Amino acid sequence: MSSIQAPAPAPGAATSVAAPSGAGRGRRFITMAKARPWLLLAPALVILGGLMIWPLIRVVIISLQNYGLREINTGKSNFNGVDNYTEAFSSPTLWTVVLPNTVGFAIVSVLGTVAFGTLVALLLARLGTTWRTIVSSAIMVAWAMPAVTGTYVWTWVFDADKGLVNSLLQGAGIIDEPVNWFTNRWSFYGIVLLNVIHHGFPFIAITILAGLLGVSKEMLEAAELDGANAWTRFWRITFPTLKPVFSVVVILSTIWDFKVFAQVYLMPGGAGSNREVLNLGVWSYIESFGQNRYGFGSALAVLLTLVLMGITAVYIRTLFKEDQL
Repeated sequence: MSSIQAPAPAPGAATSVAAPSGAGRGRRFITMAKARPWLLLAPALVILGGLMIWPLIRVVIISLQNYGLREINTGKSNFNGVDNYTEAFSSPTLWTVVLPNTVGFAIVSVLGTVAFGTLVALLLARLGTTWRTIVSSAIMVAWAMPAVTGTYVWTWVFDADKGLVNSLLQGAGIIDEPVNWFTNRWSFYGIVLLNVIHHGFPFIAITILAGLLGVSKEMLEAAELDGANAWTRFWRITFPTLKPVFSVVVILSTIWDFKVFAQVYLMPGGAGSNREVLNLGVWSYIESFGQNRYGFGSALAVLLTLVLMGITAVYIRTLFKEDQL
C-alpha cells in the first residue's frame, strides 16, 4: 500500500514567518542604540538645564520688568513689556560709548592676539625640542595667570604715582610729570589691549603650533628652493593648510573678547566712574548692582547673550564644516 507524503514546505517559508519578529527586534535594537547616548547624557543635561537654561530664562523674564529693590523685597512682578529694551536702544550711551568700545576693542584685540600668537608659534616651530618645551612652558604661565591678577599687574605698571612706565619716561626725560593713563579712553583701552593680548596669546600660539607641526616640510623646502621667501611660503602654503585652525581660534577669541569684564572693571575708572570706558558687560553689571535697576541691566545682559550666541553659532557651523565634530 502506497503512502501519501505531505508536500515539503517551500524553502524560506519558515523564515518568512519569523521575518517580521526579527525585523521588529532589529528596529528596536537600532532605536535603543540611538537612544543610549542620550540616556547616558540625560543626568548631565538635566543639571546643565537647571544651572544654565533656567537662569537664562529668569534673566529674560526680569528684563521684561521694572525690577528693583522693591520687587525683590515684596516678591511682586512689575512687567513693563519691552520698555527696558526700548530705553537701551534709544540711549546715546549705547551707540556712542558702549558699542564702539565693545565691538572696536573686540576687533583690535582679536587681530592683535592672533597675530602675536602666530608669530610666537612660528618661532616655536623653528626651535629644537628642548627649547620648544622650555619656551612653551614659560609662555603658559601667562595663560595660567588669573585675569584679576594680570589686571592688577598692568594697573601697577601704568600707575600714575609709582608706575613703571611713568618712572621710565620721566627718567628718560620724555615727560616732566606723571601721566594718568586711565582717564583717557584710548590709553585706557590700550592698557586693556596689552592685558588681553598678554593673557590670550599662549592659547593661540600652542594651537597654531600644533597645526604647524603637521605642515608638509617637503612643500616648504621645495618652495624655498624655487625662490619663495618666508612671507610667500606662509601665505601660499602654511596659511591655506591651517585655515581651519585660524577659523577656530579667531571665533573663540572673538567670543572671549566680546565679553571682557574683569580687565575693564578692575582698572581705575572702569567700574563706572569714567563713563567713557564702559563696555556692554560692565554697563550691564553697573546698572544692575550699582543702580539697582535689575530689569534694565538684565535687558543689556540679554543683548550681550544674543551677540555671543550668534558668534557661537558661527563657531559651531565652522566646526561642522571643517569636519571637526
